Amino acid sequence: MHDTDLLLTAGPTPYPAAVRSALAGPALSPDDPAFVELVRRVEGMLRQLFGAAGDVVVLQGEAVLGLEAAARGLVRPGMPVLNLVQGVFGHYMGLWLEQFGAVVHEVRVPYDRAVPPSAVADALAAHPEIELVCAVGCETPSGTVSDLEGIGAVVREHGALALVDAVAALGATPFDADAWGWDVAVSAPHKVLGGTAGLSLLSVSERAWTALGANPSAPRGSYLSLLDWKERWLEGGSFPYVPSPSDWLALDAALDELLREGLDAAARRHAVASAAVRAGVRALGLRLWADDDAIAAPVVTAVHIPEGIDPDHLCRVAHRRYGVLMSSGQGAGDLVRIAHMGSTASGLHPVIGIAALGRALADLGVGVDIGSGAAAVLAVLSDNAGSDRSGRE
Repeated sequence: MHDTDLLLTAGPTPYPAAVRSALAGPALSPDDPAFVELVRRVEGMLRQLFGAAGDVVVLQGEAVLGLEAAARGLVRPGMPVLNLVQGVFGHYMGLWLEQFGAVVHEVRVPYDRAVPPSAVADALAAHPEIELVCAVGCETPSGTVSDLEGIGAVVREHGALALVDAVAALGATPFDADAWGWDVAVSAPHKVLGGTAGLSLLSVSERAWTALGANPSAPRGSYLSLLDWKERWLEGGSFPYVPSPSDWLALDAALDELLREGLDAAARRHAVASAAVRAGVRALGLRLWADDDAIAAPVVTAVHIPEGIDPDHLCRVAHRRYGVLMSSGQGAGDLVRIAHMGSTASGLHPVIGIAALGRALADLGVGVDIGSGAAAVLAVLSDNAGSDRSGRE
């Protein structure tokens, strides 16, 4: 990777200046009172981000660690679980649940659509014994989002526990774990926040702690143990294993930056960038992957690739010739993705993404209107532009 490369992949995202500065700072010992103060400050900011008044847990490992820790901790052999699948990550969660011994029921839709709350209600009515519901908030491989507020309300009425993979879009779209009924939400710093990929961020409700404590299959004496973290750190004030202060420093800076901007403002910024990229895709003459703009992700736009074009090869062309890194679909389909996530949901990043996609396709012999694509992006950005530095509209 070169300094001139532009990272428009679905994570990790570029570090903001504040995060780079934090990573370049002096080392801290986990025994240093300053580090303990840092951890407590980060926990307070995470409560704001999650919309959770209760406990938050930060595990030392990429988000997959947090997802596995949550699922292993909640699931016991023979437990009836409903898994919602509208993409690759939902599918993987189902495989995990089966491996952990759950009796898995699933609601599945094609990967260009989203599971509606009504389908969740129907599944719970058909299987009233279900004790846990698992969902993915944003399927980045296919660029779709779930109605977490609506689904959460259905699950809460049923009385089941609710676990959500909130890794991709937390901070870019409204989320309220307590109000919406999500007992465990798992996220990460390396998406919208622009932090490092070395941490898992979790909010855990009292109902979830009760279920974890009552589950004889929940990991103990393990890197995956949420209960160890609760007893050692939340209740005892000592870490169950050595944390990485640099990751925490980066997280502190990233959260501070986002909360200074404001969650509502960040959500608007991502929505504008998403709308701009979708407009650019259509103006290029291409088709969006999501079958409805209402379920299009605010952080990444998935694009159908014309027949005969290999998505991975297309991404390589865009990178090698134009220095723009994009993502293919991770098995979701014949698509590529342009991210507008964190710092790349700002400025002219959407224009560059559309121009690189269009030029790479043209290089491969596909007829696209690059000028119209770029103009469509700029039109959306212009329509949503705020005041300039002088305060004039």
